[in-house]
Amino acid sequence: MKVYRTQQGIILEKNGQLFFAKDQNWDDFINDDALFEKVQRITSEESPTEDAATDGVLAPIGSQELWACGVTYLRSKIGRQEESKDAGGGDFYAKVYEAERPEVFFKSTPHRVVGPNGKVKIRKDSTWDVPEPELTLVVTSSGKIVGYTIGNDMSSRSIEGENPLYLPQAKTYDGCAAVGPCIYVTDQPLDKDTNIRLEISRNGSTVFEGTVAISQMKRTPEELASFVFRECSFPNGCLIMTGTGIVPEHDFTLKSGDEIKISIDGIGTLVNEVA
Repeated sequence: MKVYRTQQGIILEKNGQLFFAKDQNWDDFINDDALFEKVQRITSEESPTEDAATDGVLAPIGSQELWACGVTYLRSKIGRQEESKDAGGGDFYAKVYEAERPEVFFKSTPHRVVGPNGKVKIRKDSTWDVPEPELTLVVTSSGKIVGYTIGNDMSSRSIEGENPLYLPQAKTYDGCAAVGPCIYVTDQPLDKDTNIRLEISRNGSTVFEGTVAISQMKRTPEELASFVFRECSFPNGCLIMTGTGIVPEHDFTLKSGDEIKISIDGIGTLVNEVA
């Protein structure tokens, strides 16, 4: 089942049929440990509607903070070592990959996040920029994972590579992230064979593509969420990006006008253009 945040309100999708979740506030609706049961109940009791549409949906984030985790895939570790080797930071990422404590950082407040078909940005003071396609967790204030969405963790590799301490500048700025198109709600863990796909197009031609299975993630979603929630409270819940396993080669950088398409099995496709 899927939950969409739209200008019409909250729309639910089950078996190809659409339902309105009437008189519901987004923050209250998704911050519910029994979200799966609630969606099941509404789609069982209400009649499908033909007045709802999932075109022009909004980012599935209201008052939630967006957090992120890094170096959770081997390819990410290698990529981060490559970008920071001249600054002497390469060993840090090898240690983080093997450590008990993961890399966890604050990514964005909601107003810096764009939704489907919105424009993500690259920093004007950066020379090497990439998207990072990531499975993104939807977590309630109690720390329970109740759904999944697609995330694009835009990243300035030139700034972070200059010095690992510049991570906040490389990661957090206006238009630094995209999430959507929906929240996939299930009472079962995602299949380990679930694939994440990235395609970047420029002037109508594909300039990069890659695929990774979430089975390649070194840490579990539950483990990552537990570290984010250590000593941090989230009254409305939060979204957590779980890291990327697809990293373009060092000679690739995004340009204005590029189209970024990220797909995850069972969830859908998130499309954004670079401003």
